[in-house]
Amino acid sequence: MAATACTAQAPDNLASASDGGLPPKIAESKTVVIGNVPNYPPLEFKDPSTNKLTGFDIDLGNAVGKQLGVTMKWQETSFEQLQSAVTTGRIDMILSGMSDLPERRKTLDLVGYLSSGAQFFSTSEIDDPKRLCGKTVGASRRTSFPGEIKKWSEENCGGKAIKVVGTEGSADARTQLTQGRVDAAVQGSETLPYIFEQDPGKFHLIGEPFTEVHQAMGFGKQDPRLRDAVIKALRALQQDGTYASLLDKWGLKDNAIKQVTLNGTAAP
Repeated sequence: MAATACTAQAPDNLASASDGGLPPKIAESKTVVIGNVPNYPPLEFKDPSTNKLTGFDIDLGNAVGKQLGVTMKWQETSFEQLQSAVTTGRIDMILSGMSDLPERRKTLDLVGYLSSGAQFFSTSEIDDPKRLCGKTVGASRRTSFPGEIKKWSEENCGGKAIKVVGTEGSADARTQLTQGRVDAAVQGSETLPYIFEQDPGKFHLIGEPFTEVHQAMGFGKQDPRLRDAVIKALRALQQDGTYASLLDKWGLKDNAIKQVTLNGTAAP
């Protein structure tokens, strides 16, 4: 599948990339290539009216670019290709609704910027998540959600295990839910207010998020300079109010983090 790219220009009056301790390739080109899969609103998606890339991740990434004085070039790819693309240098970083998971830390450095959690929801009003025991729940097979549902089921359902259905993505999980092919679905808690707003009254939350993770930007381990520069830029955006403003814009105030993290702990 051919990748496409979307570029956001950095303003001319900002400090040059060479002043930011960036890798030589980026300092010279003044461009950071970001891998993204635009299918996870409100973090990243195509605006239906313009077909342009938009969302919280896009706004935040472009704001980081302004801090660094570089152009952010968004390269669309598949979720499965993101990790190999950054570790082999085909892209410079990942910003695409990726959770900070211990397994991913083996090959990536993960910079946490948003709190998240797996959340059950359905088209029916269900007062207790345990009522899902013995029923069918769908979630994107590309994510950690199927495994997390299975773990929750083992801890809460006894002999009436949840049947987990791995779908082609979160949108497919919602489609199967509305078609009655699954009884409930799971997505990241940060995405659901936006989804519910698009279809008022169609979906209902079931309980609280049953995991706690951070959404993270991913970097290859071969050169920490871009990672460290982005951490500093994120802190600057927290301090000047840009981070809070973008959270408010996209309805994500409840998902704010106080400290930027690196591989699950406070970043140095």
